[in-house]
Amino acid sequence: MDLERISELFEENFLSFGELGASLCITRNDEELVNLAGGHCDREKNIPWTTKTPVLIWSATKGLASACLIHATWTHGIPLDQKVADIWPEYRSGGKAGTTLLHVLAHQAGQPALRDAAISMLDHEAVAAQLARQQPFWKPGDAHGYHPRTYGFLLDELVRRITGGTPLGTYFQKAFGEPLGLDLWIGIPDSVAPRVAPIFAPRKPRESGGAEDAFYAALSQPDSLTRKAFQTPAGLNSPFLMNDPSVRRHSLPSLGGIGTAESLARFYALLCSNQLFPSETVDRIGQLQCTGPDQVLRVDTAFGIGFMKDPVVNAGKTRGIFGSSLGAFGQPGSGGSLGFCDPENGVAFAYVMNQMEPGLFPNAKSLRIVKHFYDVCL
Repeated sequence: MDLERISELFEENFLSFGELGASLCITRNDEELVNLAGGHCDREKNIPWTTKTPVLIWSATKGLASACLIHATWTHGIPLDQKVADIWPEYRSGGKAGTTLLHVLAHQAGQPALRDAAISMLDHEAVAAQLARQQPFWKPGDAHGYHPRTYGFLLDELVRRITGGTPLGTYFQKAFGEPLGLDLWIGIPDSVAPRVAPIFAPRKPRESGGAEDAFYAALSQPDSLTRKAFQTPAGLNSPFLMNDPSVRRHSLPSLGGIGTAESLARFYALLCSNQLFPSETVDRIGQLQCTGPDQVLRVDTAFGIGFMKDPVVNAGKTRGIFGSSLGAFGQPGSGGSLGFCDPENGVAFAYVMNQMEPGLFPNAKSLRIVKHFYDVCL
């Protein structure tokens, strides 16, 4: 197993790819194979980055949030094909009575944006109320489209309804974080705040001429669904704002998770080894629910239950974010963070960093390592 080359690739990220601070952790069958850290937390390079350095993981948080809703339904005996309105009665408004939990978990709910663009990202009650009363942007189940911001609010409100009011961030700590000893939070406690590395916006422009051009063209159009999805609920559109300790304390299950690579990898390792859920639940999570054109991202995407997958055409992957196994699933985060598991091979992978890169999906910093691991180390 050529793990030395993985260390070299990781080091190259700092020497040749502009990385500032980062961590990488890979496990297989509960054995930690790689746990690396390098670089610095600050631009001045005075604070070393270690394996214990927590950092914002952006949308990689969605995987943690999905696990919370799946866990809450499992422990309360609620089937995943249950209607959302059976749990959240107000949600049946606006033609959404047929929406199921599966529609929500597979980004098929037709709720990727708010129709009221003024509602704040930090006002959970107002966002949930708007989602409950508004009409969806497509008939639930008829299409899929990434819900970049609203996804976490949908899951958070459902967890609160199922549990009698427990916010999703609190639920994650009680069900996973504390009992498993994970340095992962959706809303950090004050005691953690001084340890969190700041996040930095991309320093270079995106290279055009690729598959993501359609997404960025749509993002630049004020009335496009893509633009609405990434700007509603309103606020927190700058990475700099996410460094505010008061923001970090909020439960933001779409994009506010903070943690270390080793804990993110451990979370996925436990998930794919059937220690968090029964094997049949894990198998079902990884089953493809939808694939093809994404109504928001404007590229092909695929989803299992609560987790992203690589699109598949003719039994072959068209993207290699989650390795070569068709059964792998996980969730990337803006700028380059990535967490996933591969139950077939018993693999869990996590990469976190503080220097964001432009682009819709993870970049070469992590994907070179994923490819080498699957090509050479398995």
